[in-house]
Amino acid sequence: MAIKGVTIVDHPLVQHKLTLMRKKDTSIKSFRQLLKEIAALICYEVTRDLPLEMVEIETPLTTMSAPQLTGKKLVFAPVLRSGMGMLDGMLELAPAARVAHIGLYRDPATLSVVEYYFRAPADLADRPVIVIDPMLATGNTAIAAVDRLKEAGAQSIRMACLLASPEGISKFQGHHPEVRVWTAAVDERLNDHGYILPGLGDAGDRMYGTR
Repeated sequence: MAIKGVTIVDHPLVQHKLTLMRKKDTSIKSFRQLLKEIAALICYEVTRDLPLEMVEIETPLTTMSAPQLTGKKLVFAPVLRSGMGMLDGMLELAPAARVAHIGLYRDPATLSVVEYYFRAPADLADRPVIVIDPMLATGNTAIAAVDRLKEAGAQSIRMACLLASPEGISKFQGHHPEVRVWTAAVDERLNDHGYILPGLGDAGDRMYGTR
């Protein structure tokens, strides 16, 4: 499936781990660990085209010109609470990254998004920002997160998720067409309650044992 502006991370390890997460009898411990592992693999793809500069270094044998990341460090912006499950895996790959926290929840009756917390580095405009949320379902939460980051000055934004729905992608791209999305899979559709089908249930509930 090819969707403009969306990269499906189809690496065999990602797909295998996602299948394990989908199973309803996967334990809380295993679900958390798998999400952390998949997050690191997705982060590898999201950051594939970060800019490099050549610097002079000295190896034990000689001097050489070698590439290293240029510009200011990344900002990971997990959407609370489920986005936190992906954060540690990404920080293992990019431990110097800054972290912005976005507290949002979806009203179960109206599916509208309510913000209850926001804290981010002051210089977002100078840093690439990666929004982290396991599920891009209705798209409302992702839209609200990017809206809030743009209000705070962010200009270079990407979205990383575990699963997405066609409806959520369409709505998200309608509001933020320039924000590219990386996901492990785009599932069939949403159900009447705004959950992704076949999906894996509520990621936050399965991660924290509140289902």
